[in-house]
Amino acid sequence: MSLLKTAESKILACIQNDLWARFVTLPNHDRIWTLTVKNKTAHKQAEPESKTPLVMVHGFGGGVGLWVRNLDALSRSRTVHAFDLLGFGRSSRPLFPSDAEKAEEQFVASIEEWRQTLGLENMVLLGHSLGGYLATSYTIQYPSRVSHLILVDPWGFPERPKAQPQEGQGSDVVKRTAPPRWLKAVVAVTSHFNPLAVIRAAGPWGPGLVSRFRMDFKRKFEDLFDDDTMTQYIYHCNAQTPSGEVGFRAMAESLGWAKRPMLQRVHQLPPSMPVTMVYGAQSWVDSSSGDSVVQIRTQANTRVLLINAASHHVYADQPERFNRVVENICQSVD
Repeated sequence: MSLLKTAESKILACIQNDLWARFVTLPNHDRIWTLTVKNKTAHKQAEPESKTPLVMVHGFGGGVGLWVRNLDALSRSRTVHAFDLLGFGRSSRPLFPSDAEKAEEQFVASIEEWRQTLGLENMVLLGHSLGGYLATSYTIQYPSRVSHLILVDPWGFPERPKAQPQEGQGSDVVKRTAPPRWLKAVVAVTSHFNPLAVIRAAGPWGPGLVSRFRMDFKRKFEDLFDDDTMTQYIYHCNAQTPSGEVGFRAMAESLGWAKRPMLQRVHQLPPSMPVTMVYGAQSWVDSSSGDSVVQIRTQANTRVLLINAASHHVYADQPERFNRVVENICQSVD
């Protein structure tokens, strides 16, 4: 964990605004690693914190450090909170049940307890990938706490399609962008082990393995770091005792599909809840799920946005465009 702390500290040193990093202790004594970022000028002027805060939830295998391109820009006009999901990054790593519904509830309950502990009345809630799935589940259960739900390339929405029929047999086939090579490699071992077991099993070769299969992460942040800082961070986020990934495995049929697809439940969101779904135009996540959400929520405020030249990690591929989209959403709230 000390190596993770070192890698993260190097990343967070890039943040220019006021940063408060600490553990938030939940009633059951689990700890959630949390960043709070505020506009340095506004803080010095002691302006009242009247605007709804933005809360950012990372995806599978990630952590707060991945928001380094976004935290300063998004905290210019309001407070931004980002935290490591329970079982990921520097947060506590408790046991998760093997039941999909119970595992999901453990994640969601920890988010609500985190909110209560911080004393947030409401928030603009943003979730990426797995974080989008959990943010939606949270909003279904606690709609009064969410002013706007932003889902960035969310995982777990569509149902797993049936096997493609043989040539000549008529059937609708779901088309998806081919998953990246690193994802295929992880999928190959997922059915027998926890999804990130291959990284831990590699021992001292683990960092090199991450660098090889996630060269894209180094490229996404190469103007900030000319070394392996980001791939080291990703490695150390996932070299710890498996916990959150156990919960994820309980919820997933495979890395690409949820046992409890969110499209089956998205109608439970209040019709008045604004929802914006942001996809990378070159992502392996199928944006047609966003169109399905629009159809399901016929009378609700739901938008789907595609950001060009962006893959699954939209926030890092096109940070300026992404930040503008999120800032405009936040300004529409207050």
